[in-house]
Amino acid sequence: MTVQWDLTEAALALRSGEMTAETLLDQHLQTIELRQPQLNGFVTLDEEGARAAAGASAARHHAGAPLSMLDGIPIALKDNIDVAELPTSNGTAELRPASDDAEVITRLRAAGAVLLGKLNMHECALGATTDNPHHGPTHNPWRAGYTPGGSSGGCGAAVAAGLVLAALGTDTLGSVRLPAAYCGIVGLKATMGLISTRGVVPLSYSLDHIGPLCRSVRDSSLLLALLARDDTGQAGSVPVPPGWSPEPQARDSLQGLRIGVLDQAWTAELTEEVAAGFAQAEKVLQDLGAISVPLSLLELAPGTLQRPALLVVEAEGADAMAEPLRQVPDAFSDNLKSMLAYGHDALAERLAQARRLLAKAGMAVRQAFKQVDLIASPTAPQTAFAFTDPTPVNQAALTMLANLSGCPAITLPCGVAPSGLPLALQLIARPFDEAELLGAAQILENTWGRLFPPDQLDS
Repeated sequence: MTVQWDLTEAALALRSGEMTAETLLDQHLQTIELRQPQLNGFVTLDEEGARAAAGASAARHHAGAPLSMLDGIPIALKDNIDVAELPTSNGTAELRPASDDAEVITRLRAAGAVLLGKLNMHECALGATTDNPHHGPTHNPWRAGYTPGGSSGGCGAAVAAGLVLAALGTDTLGSVRLPAAYCGIVGLKATMGLISTRGVVPLSYSLDHIGPLCRSVRDSSLLLALLARDDTGQAGSVPVPPGWSPEPQARDSLQGLRIGVLDQAWTAELTEEVAAGFAQAEKVLQDLGAISVPLSLLELAPGTLQRPALLVVEAEGADAMAEPLRQVPDAFSDNLKSMLAYGHDALAERLAQARRLLAKAGMAVRQAFKQVDLIASPTAPQTAFAFTDPTPVNQAALTMLANLSGCPAITLPCGVAPSGLPLALQLIARPFDEAELLGAAQILENTWGRLFPPDQLDS
């Protein structure tokens, strides 16, 4: 049976002595043994290292001196985040030994987290299905043969199925929030630059973020508090401004909160299930006291951002991966090489035009906060789909708005569709307003509760 507590509940149990870090780890290793063959979430499992970390954590708890609320908590990482002495594949066939920890790993270790290993992902993070040609597909824990989303698909599946209590993924156009949405968990993308990406294999220097995938909003807040610190060794890292807080703003309701709802032009391509689920979510927002504000993003035409955004990512990815492509070309699939070649060969004028359009879109999102406090939408226009189905071109149409604008965004489950797959709501806030974002999300989670997949994969 899938363990149904969140990170916070497990941390409190460790502190109270109800269980030890070693017992908690054993429970997760048993779940991994049972479900890894079904899900294919892990690429590298570091059981030896995890047992050593759990033993050290148990000793600290016994002495009454845990390092943090994360001390003893099993966490895993997307396989483009460097963990010293473990291989990093970045979703390719190359298993490159990492000599140093990424900055976020340094912070997790200092907090006493138990690092279990590396999780499967879409090749080079350039795609959103996690149907990996080198490591095999990761299956959605709600249904076999269905995508968990991507590119952090192994993270979404592992957290939802209870293999770990939290995972860190990366998000370039929605790659934390899409798998969280498809798998029925919480995914957070903080304000651009708040969480250091040093030690992460880059895809797009202008859009890459790191974000936590968790079972609850409060878990996201805990991880944000740990990870959101200025990194003087990372270009683009920003210090938290005065008064910034990772704590959800305390609320009893959403009374008076102005929530922007994108107009029909932006929601015309929603599947019937998602449209119906979002309509129900809108009603809940209003019942909780929110003021619904129809929102149009100036003259931006929906559907016009995907191709320019992908072009920028392909071009920046081609530059970032130029050296490994030369050194180990056989480690990359032909499809991936074709996408990067397309970006590499793009005319400078076309690339500049794409960047201008994305900058305009980002400004339009930020300016919308003159009218509203939050922006609400479905996280994705569709629920999880079968690997055998065509990949929808609009998967990231709504999530990318937060990346282009640098705004923080969260996804949380808002129900189950008639098809039996999770539905999800996305909230976007103005830059550095994580407290407002998390506070509203907490009220909604209190209303909807958490989702848990079946113990065995449905097919």
